Amino acid sequence: MARTGTATRERSTTTRADRTNGQSRRQEKTAKITLEELVRQTKAGAVDTVIIAIADLQGRLMGKRLTGPYFLDHVDEGLHACDYLLAMDVDNEPLPGFKFTNWGTGYGDMHGHPDLSTIRRIPWLEKTALILCDVETMDGKAVPVAPRQVLRRQIDRARKLGFNPKTGSELEFYLFKDTYEQAAERDYRDLQPYGRYIEDYHILQGTKAEWFNRLIRNGMEGAGVPVENSKGEWGFGQQEINLRFTESLEMADRHVVYKNGVKEIAALNQVAVTFMAKWSMAQAGSSFHLHSSLWDVKSDKALFHSANGGPHGMSPLFQHYLAGLIALARDFSLFYAPFVNSYKRYQATSFAPTSIVWSWDNRTCGFRIIGHGSGLRVECRIPGADANPYLAFAATIAAGLHGIENKLELPPEFHGDAYTAKNLPRVPGNLTEAINALEKSEVARAAFGDEVVEHYLHSARLERQTFDSAVTDWELRRNFERI
Repeated sequence: MARTGTATRERSTTTRADRTNGQSRRQEKTAKITLEELVRQTKAGAVDTVIIAIADLQGRLMGKRLTGPYFLDHVDEGLHACDYLLAMDVDNEPLPGFKFTNWGTGYGDMHGHPDLSTIRRIPWLEKTALILCDVETMDGKAVPVAPRQVLRRQIDRARKLGFNPKTGSELEFYLFKDTYEQAAERDYRDLQPYGRYIEDYHILQGTKAEWFNRLIRNGMEGAGVPVENSKGEWGFGQQEINLRFTESLEMADRHVVYKNGVKEIAALNQVAVTFMAKWSMAQAGSSFHLHSSLWDVKSDKALFHSANGGPHGMSPLFQHYLAGLIALARDFSLFYAPFVNSYKRYQATSFAPTSIVWSWDNRTCGFRIIGHGSGLRVECRIPGADANPYLAFAATIAAGLHGIENKLELPPEFHGDAYTAKNLPRVPGNLTEAINALEKSEVARAAFGDEVVEHYLHSARLERQTFDSAVTDWELRRNFERI
C-alpha cells in the first residue's frame, strides 16, 4: 500500500555547530597525500593501482586505472580519454547533437590534467590511490563545459570580488539487501530495503545497518572526506551520512568521491544503494541539501553574520546573496534537478520543497536559514541526491553573486506551512519547465556562457526525449485492459 502524507517525509538533520575560523582551518587537515608521498608509497609497494578520473555530466567518476610501475614512469601524463565522456547519458551512450563533440568531429581525445591537490588513498580498494583531473583539450585549453571547470569559473568570479564560497553536502540514499545484479534481474521490483519501518534517528534500526555505515564513515575519513555523522532517515532503509563543509571545489570533489565510494562499498559487500531523487512514490525522496556561505578571501572571516544586521543577524551581503538564490531558483533548477525522476521528489508534506521562499529553520521552504555567528548560512533544499555537485555549487554561487552585484532586495520572510500557502513562487514541476526556464535565462548565459548553457540544455532535452519515447509500467498497468 502506498504511504502518503507525513509518512513520505525527507528530513534535514544537519547539526553543524557554529564554526570558528580555527575550527574551519582544522577541517582542511584531511587524509589526502602529496605526489611525493604517492610516489614513495608506490615504490614501496603500498600502492599498486592509481585511478585517474574526471567527473562527467552526471557527476560520476570516469577514467583509467594505471599500474604502479606505469604511473611512476608517467607521473605527469594525466588522462587521455575520448571526449564523448562529456556528451553521454547515464547508459554511457554517446548522444548526438552536441557542439562540443559529435560523430562529425570523430569523437577525438581530450586530456585530464591531474590536480595534485586531490591525491588520496582509497581504503576500500586494495593498494589504490585516486587523482582527480581538470579537463583540457589536447593542446592544453580548459574545456568550459566540463563540470569541474564550470564550478572553477564561478569560484574565480567570487574570489575576484573578495569572497571565498564554502559549501556543505547533506546526502541521503537508500540501502537494499539485494545486490545490484539481483535488483536488475527483478526489474527493480520487490526489492528488500534495509529497514521495514520509519527509522528517522532510530538507534536500534540504525544498528542493523551500522556494519555498512561504519564502513562508509571510516572509509571516507581514510580517503580525505571528513564525515560529521550518520543516521537512519525517514524512508524504509534510507540512510544519511553528512560531510563536513569546506571550500566549494574541495567539497564537490569530496561529494563525488563519497558518492562513488558508497556505491563501490555496497557492490563489494553484496548489497545495493540508490541515490535516485525518488526511487518509490511510497517512500521519501533522497535529498542533497546544499549549505552555502561566503567568507573573506584574505581574513577567512565569515561574512553572513552581522551583530547589527537584519533579521536573524543576517548581514546586508547575506540578504543580497539569498535574494539572488531566490530570484534564480527556477532559472537554475536544471542544475539542481537534472533528470525526469528528479521532479517526482517535489511532493507536498514530504519535506522536499515545492515553494521558492525563505524562512528561519522551516523545512517546508525551499531556502532554510540556520546557524549562529560564523555558522550562519543558507540551506538550499531544492537539489536531490541525483544532482551533480559541481553544477549545483556553481549555480548557487552564480545566483548569489547576481544578488550581490545587483543589490537585489530580499523578499519578506515566509512564516507557516509553505505547502498549503497560496500564490507562492513554485519549484518547476517537471523537466520541461526547468528546460524552458534555463533556455530563457539571460542571467544564466551571462554567468556561464552560451556554450555551457546550450550543452546542458541539449543533455536535458535528450533526457526528456528518451523518457517520452518509453512505455512505462504505469501506462501498461493503467491502460492495457481498460482502454
